[in-house]
This record gives sequence, structure tokens and C-alpha cells, in this order.
Amino acid sequence: MADTKHDPQTPAAEAPVPAAPGLRPSAQPPVLAEPLRVGAPASAAGGVTAVVKAMQHAWGEMGPVRGTKTLLQVNQTHGFDCPGCAWPDPAHRSAFEFCENGAKAVAEEATTARVTPDFFQQWSLVDLAAQTDHWLGKQGRLTHPMVLREGASHYTPLPWDEAFALVADELRALGSPDEAAFYTSGRTSNEAAFLYQLLVRRLGTNNLPDCSNMCHESSGTALTETVGIGKGTVTLEDFEKARLVVVIGQNPGTNHPRMLTALEAAKRQGCRIVSINPLPEAGLQRFKHPQAVRGVLGGGTPLADAFLQVRINGDVALLQGLGKALLAREAAAPGTVVARDFVAAETLGFEAWSAHLAGVSWDDVVEESGISREQVETVAGWLAETDRVIWCWAMGLTQHKNAVGNIQELVNLALVRGAIGKPGAGLCPVRGHSNVQGDRTMGINERPRPAFLQALGQEFGFTAPEHHGLDTVATIGAMRDGKVKVFFALGGNFLSATPDTEATAEALRRTRLTVHVSTKLNRAHLVTGRRALILPCLGRTERDTQATGPQFVTVENSMGVVHTSRGTLPPASEHLLSEPALVARLARAVLGPADDVPWEELAADYGRVRERISRVIPGFEDFNRRVLEPGGFALPNGPREGRFTTPSGKGHFTVHPLPRHRLEPGQLMMMTVRTHDQYNTTVYGLDDRYRGIKAGRRVVMLNAEDMKELGVTAGQPVDLTSHFEGERRVARKFVVVPYDIPRRCAATYFPEANVLVPLNSFADKSRTPTSKSVVITLAPSVDLPALEAVQ
Repeated sequence: MADTKHDPQTPAAEAPVPAAPGLRPSAQPPVLAEPLRVGAPASAAGGVTAVVKAMQHAWGEMGPVRGTKTLLQVNQTHGFDCPGCAWPDPAHRSAFEFCENGAKAVAEEATTARVTPDFFQQWSLVDLAAQTDHWLGKQGRLTHPMVLREGASHYTPLPWDEAFALVADELRALGSPDEAAFYTSGRTSNEAAFLYQLLVRRLGTNNLPDCSNMCHESSGTALTETVGIGKGTVTLEDFEKARLVVVIGQNPGTNHPRMLTALEAAKRQGCRIVSINPLPEAGLQRFKHPQAVRGVLGGGTPLADAFLQVRINGDVALLQGLGKALLAREAAAPGTVVARDFVAAETLGFEAWSAHLAGVSWDDVVEESGISREQVETVAGWLAETDRVIWCWAMGLTQHKNAVGNIQELVNLALVRGAIGKPGAGLCPVRGHSNVQGDRTMGINERPRPAFLQALGQEFGFTAPEHHGLDTVATIGAMRDGKVKVFFALGGNFLSATPDTEATAEALRRTRLTVHVSTKLNRAHLVTGRRALILPCLGRTERDTQATGPQFVTVENSMGVVHTSRGTLPPASEHLLSEPALVARLARAVLGPADDVPWEELAADYGRVRERISRVIPGFEDFNRRVLEPGGFALPNGPREGRFTTPSGKGHFTVHPLPRHRLEPGQLMMMTVRTHDQYNTTVYGLDDRYRGIKAGRRVVMLNAEDMKELGVTAGQPVDLTSHFEGERRVARKFVVVPYDIPRRCAATYFPEANVLVPLNSFADKSRTPTSKSVVITLAPSVDLPALEAVQ
């Protein structure tokens, strides 16, 4: 295969791509206000500092009065759902149901800053491309529909009707509906997502890539095959009853801070907690509850009883080691470890799984995982003591080639102990966006189930397309190859969120039209097709008033509970449309007046949308009434209720080969992570407070022994090169930071390092990009001095 090089010489916190054809980003990182500083990582999360940082950010963006009033509406029964994560709300809510990062997410949306047509008149694409992602986001809320005409250097305003007509003209000019792709971000409400997929399928395509393809697609695939539903099987109340919680491949202190409250409550009731991760995470070491005296004035609550510092992608080896240890205990004392009645009556495949583990050597377990046999045996002993075990994970498991195997090994351990379908036990994939799970429930899926298509077609009187559409990776390839000519994104920052940034940028440039429905400026607006549109929409925090009066939307959290969300703030601009209204108006423009779906009526009253949902999607019967009950309602979940919903009606043990990672001399296994001052691709600031890294993001965290072996020093700028099937991708000028990370492993931040993730490297079955398994080498950057501030 040809040797390819990508050379993203970009500023800190900037996605490494030019803004338009022929443009290159800045050749050197910008001069920062202060140099990169590295201190000791934090040993606890939360506390007074978290409160202060949250309020500073909220007041800085919204002002003290508006900021305080807005935060008091977050995650409240008659308020709005926080866009920061999908962690469920407790039955009895306090007045402060938000975390530090949730406050930042709300403040970013509810900011008083505005990006008006005058801004776009002042700033060309070339000028905007030279700015960082952090700077772009700080400019404020978009206020008007904007168009970038062919050959233009600036976006200019245009009326909504003209914007919809432009999209309609491009779609009608396609040779096939499959020449368009319709991306979705997980922040989209149930009502908007349902209308969006309806529009796309009435056009005649299933090209519905979404952010799930890049995050928890592996979880959905693994769980559907083994337990019969692509969702978790626990409730928030289960954490109160658990005796052991295993948190693997997840950093809740930064990514899901409200989860720490549930872990603290479980811990204080005697539950053990095990943390498994390549990096020690402050939130799992100690939690200082910001609303409790012990958290504000005291030392907080120690959480993890054991920290297993697994090598990057050593999870299958570790989990098979745990299974091997459990089976050895069963052999020594038959009937004391394996839940024999449950396994015999409710599962298939136990014999094949146990036979496979018998052939796995302890030497291989220890070598591939980096965890000693003694540590594995200790945790296995805890697993053997109780069947009230909850397994929690996030993208540390889902973004590897063997990601589906990672998760199915967790399922094996739950099944062998009978730790599923009972109080205090089960499987808990912890999702990010506040409605990413709901979007999939609503039909945002490139591979829809026939039963869903049949129900949709029956409700709306048409035959929905049955052929599979394109996922995110396939969409990028199709745009690159000229097969997808129109790209429409309902939310998100597609360019910065996807792998292989240069390849994605080139793919977007080859389209005829790119359209982004957005609340704020981001880098995806700067790398465009021949023409481009930015369509501004209401945010989650804002009042939504339609022809029949005020509206609310609904969302589904990580644990399958559907509830309401009502914005309370006045819209940032009179020119904004809600997402449901925007989709409905687009549908009428594209499908024409003869289309018999009453788009206008659905946009005027979201209750009518929910009526249609209730007749199409099982579990949503009597939707309008049930969602107004306190706390909403839980969707059916067979495994949670003790019924596996696989075709066999059984839970399935699965067998997976032990992954072997054979690195060449000088190679490292790199994973991308996010900072504590970041939500997905949104960068709030340049600090990673919990890891002790301040004023910079272009860093590579390395083991001190590896640094000696590679001949690099703290503070030294290096170029990173990824290696995949003969291809090379290069990211320049990353600063070396010594860190507590296993040997031959490295950690970097995304989106800065996304350029190193190969487009064609993805998980088996789920096709999730392997952003946590990137083989790299590094070499000194010769044109930058070392930064003395790094100790």
C-alpha cells in the first residue's frame, strides 16, 4: 500500500485541517498567553474547586443573575435536560442537579455572545481557519441562516425559505437518494430525530450515520448479540443495592461527574468499587461531593478499593483472567461460584467459554494485560462473593478493533455469576450525549430493523427503503469517492469528531453541498463542499413556542427512562428555528406540497409527533400521558426484567481469541482522551485540571521509562507518526509529558490527535473507529525548543 503522510501543523486545540481547498493551517502553534505547565495530578474530584469553576464559567458566559437562574433549571422536573451527558436523574432531586462540566455545557449554549452576519462579513474562511477550536466556540450563538456560495470567501445571510430551496434543489438533482447522507448528533430530541428519519426514509435512503457509530456502537452490537437489547440493563436504584461496581474504560470524574454521586452512595453502603483503566483518574480515587459538608470541608470519600492499571487494549486478557480465576474457584469448591441453575436454564455457550479459558495461559493474561495474577485473583475473589455486580464502561472499551469482544467478555462474567436481571446487578454502558440512546430508539440507524420499517410505513402510508445505508466511516469513504454528493448534519461537529481528519476534510470538500444545523460556530463549518449552509437552531436551554403554543421535547437517558425537557431562556435570536420545525419545513420544501405527511401540523404541536411515535415504536404507548408523570417512564427492557430477548431466548456466552499486540521497537500504543475542560469536541479551556496539565492541549503522555528508552525528555516537542497497513499519518509538535501510564502506552487529546486515527481501522462488526488503539512512533521536532515549564 502506498505510503501516505498527513502534516497537520496546527495551533493548540485546533483540528488539523485547512478551511477550504488550497488553504493550509498555521505552520506553527500560536504564542499562548502562558506556557504549558505540568504539575501533580489531582487525587480527588469535585469539592470547592469544582463549584468555583462551574460558577466562574456560568457567570462569565451568562452573567451572575441569568447564570444562576439557568443552572437552577438544569435536570429539574419542569426544566431542561442537561446536554452534558446522559446520566439519569434521581427520583428525589436537589436544587443543584448539575456538575461542573454540565454547568460548562449549559453556559456554552446559554452564552450572551452572538455570531451575527456582521461577524461573518468581518471574518473570511481563511481568517477563521487560523483560529483555534476554543476561539471559534467562544464567539457565541449563531443568529441567522448563512450560505457560502461557490467560490466565495465569506458566509453571507439568506432567508430560511431560500436555504430550504437550496437544499431541495441539490437533493432533487441527485441521481439517487443514496447520494445524500444525513448525520445526527446525540443532542437531538426524540421528536426531532423521529421527524428527521421519517424525512430521510421518505426520500428513499437509510443513509443515517450518527455519533453512535463512533462511540457506543460496539456496545449496542455486543449486547444485542448476547442479551437481546443494545442498551444497559440497570437502573439508578440498582447502584444503591450493588455490592460490587466495576468501572472499566471510563473516566466519570470528567465525562460523567454526576455518576460519582451514585458511586459515593454505593460506597457508603459498603459496596466495593474496582477501577480498571490505563490512566489513574481522580474521580475514581476520591470524590468530594460539592453539595455535602464532607465534600466541601472534609477530605471526601475514597472510592476505588482496587485500581487495575491495564495496558491499552489489554482488557480482553484481563477479563479472561478474571473468568479463569472464577472457574478455578468453582473447580475447587463446586457449586459455590458458577450460578449453575441460572447458567443451565437461561444461557447458551458456557461449555465452549469455559473450555476456551482452560486453554488461556496465565503468562499470556499477565503479559497482555499488564496486571499481575495476584491482582486478578483478588478481584475474582470479590466477584465470587456476590452476584450483585454492576459493570460500567465507556469508550475505553468501545474504540478498539476487538471492541465487541471487550464488551462481550463483560457479559460472560455477568452470566457466569447470574448477575443480570436482578436488583443491584447488570450491565451499564455509560453514554455521553444526553439523547444519543433516544436517537437510536427513534430510528436513527443506517441498518434499521424490518419491524420498525414496516410499522413506520404503515403509519405514514409508504414503503420505507429496506437496503442498509451508510455508517459514519462508510459515509466519509463515499464522499471521498464521489458517491455521496450532499452531506446534511443535524447537530455535531462532524469534522472534529471523526477519525483521519485529513481524509474526512478531503471527503467533505468533494461534495456539492454541506449543511450543518448548529447552535455555535465550529470547525466543520470551515471545511465545506462546493456550497455550504449553516442553519441555526434553538438550544436545549431555550423556550420553544410554535403555532399551538409552548412546546416541550423528550429525551431518553442511559438507563432507558424517557422524560421531558423544557427550555426556559428566550431564544438567542428571533431567526432561530427549533429542530422539529426546521426538519418539517425542510421536508415540505424537499418533498413538495403533494407529500401527504402533515409536516406543518406536526411542527405546530409536538404532541402530534409523540402520537405518531406511540403507534410506531413499542414501549411508547400512551406517550403523551406517560411522559408527563413525575420522572417520565422506563422503556421495556427484557434482560433487566429477567428475560433475554435474543432469538433463542437465552443469554449467550461468547468466545474470543486473546488479542496480541506485537509492537516493533520504538512503537507505542496510543489512545485519545479528553481533558477536564472539554465536552466531546467542545473545548471550554486549555487546562486538564485533574491531570495537572495547564495552558496546552498538544501533549503526549508517556511512561518515564519509555521516555528514557526513546531518548526524549519532559517538555520536548515531538512529531507523532501512526502506522497502519503501510500507511503513515503525522501530527507535529506535541509536547512530551511524563505520566503514570503503563509501559509502551501513550495518551493524547482529541480532536488534536484524530488525524492519526486511520479511517479504515475500525472495530469488527460495529465499525467503530479504533481511536483507543493507534500504533505510533515519535521523533523530535527539530524547529521548536523544549518547554522548561514541564517538570
